[in-house]
Amino acid sequence: MRSTLPTFDEVWQRQFRARFLKQSQQFQNNTQFLIGCSGGMDSMLLLYLMAMLCPQQVRAIYVNHQLQEVSNDWADFVAAQCQFLNIPYIIENVQVAKGNLENQAREARYQAYLTHLKDNEILVLAHHQQDQAETLMLRLLSGAGVSGLAAMKSLDVREQMTVWRPLLALSREQICQWVTQSNINYVDDPTNLDTYYDRAWCRQELWYILQSRYPKMQQALARTSELMQDADEILAEVSQQDLRVCGNAEYLDLATFQTLSQARQRQLLSVWMKGESSYRPPFEMVQRVQDEVIASKNDAQAALHFNQFYYVRFQNTLYRLAAATYQASKQVPQQNIKQVCCDLGQDLTLASGQFHIQIEKIGLSPTLLNKKLTLQYRVGGEKIHFYGRVGAWPLKKAIQNQQIFPWLRHTIQILSIDNVMLGVFTPKGFWLAQSDYVEVDGWQPNLMS
Repeated sequence: MRSTLPTFDEVWQRQFRARFLKQSQQFQNNTQFLIGCSGGMDSMLLLYLMAMLCPQQVRAIYVNHQLQEVSNDWADFVAAQCQFLNIPYIIENVQVAKGNLENQAREARYQAYLTHLKDNEILVLAHHQQDQAETLMLRLLSGAGVSGLAAMKSLDVREQMTVWRPLLALSREQICQWVTQSNINYVDDPTNLDTYYDRAWCRQELWYILQSRYPKMQQALARTSELMQDADEILAEVSQQDLRVCGNAEYLDLATFQTLSQARQRQLLSVWMKGESSYRPPFEMVQRVQDEVIASKNDAQAALHFNQFYYVRFQNTLYRLAAATYQASKQVPQQNIKQVCCDLGQDLTLASGQFHIQIEKIGLSPTLLNKKLTLQYRVGGEKIHFYGRVGAWPLKKAIQNQQIFPWLRHTIQILSIDNVMLGVFTPKGFWLAQSDYVEVDGWQPNLMS
């Protein structure tokens, strides 16, 4: 005979309140809470609990995805409930982008949360134990690794927000009974029953098949998630150690990287490519970076685009470049030649960096100050006679010898007057050219950044 669950008041005293207080000790005294409230049963219970536990620290937000005709009615319902509980609330309408509807709706929802979260606020969500088990199962079926199988954390500290899920250890059955006993109103979303969507299919069809064979499946999957969180934390520590040895967020030294085991290489590469985004790259993309970029020849200049970044190998280093930086190197400058005047103390902002005009032991004649000088991008075939050296060098060879990155070479500009080269602006500084304008105590542009 199935035992009766404790009443809502008993659970409050013995379970939830104790867990809530224990978890809330991690927060500062002035911490505020923004509750993501959909109007469904789980989030309405959370809204009522938070209103009772910390009424002066709570706000609520309803994100209207505008995907169903009744979504405006649900917004009105949440607003009315918040008014009844005397809780400030936000109704945020969002546009869901095309693509995977579940993923895009989640992205739009979290973006709305970010928009309204204050510096001292924590986002509170009503995910429960079955949500956790479903998440792990769906990620397992998609081929996720340890990080994906860690699923949702009770307290998830992210780069841009902190998410708290105080109901995560509670079953849906408990939540349903508490809501019934407390006469809490809520809305039903019909998409929760639409098996077209992966989570609804998992809940409506796959779940009962597995649970009939494994009655403790939900608790087992939730426990697996906790174990995966421990494993993920250990792997993260190892990856951070490897990253400090191999490079930083912008590059990896491949000589050091390739001394690691294959497993640690994949793990480090996955974490490094993830950067500050929410999710790690697919396994296939990590493998492509290894096969197509890292394993390419030194002079191949292989590049692979993924998630707003290009992964580029130059010599024995792998770089992570913003898409705009890499794409700019493929574009022809709109204005190749222009006039520029230089004066002492002046700052010049050029494509290759910011330069400050100052006196040096050897530099250009003061007679050139405030005169119109020609500044033009290289077009190929130019030669430079470096001051203090014998003979002229092809500018291309000088650039290669100075190991200027290929994706920055388009920023190089030549400074001249009356077809006489005075020097070259590069990402590594100003190269003074031999000419009749070179003098002791002359001036030069000094690279600042």
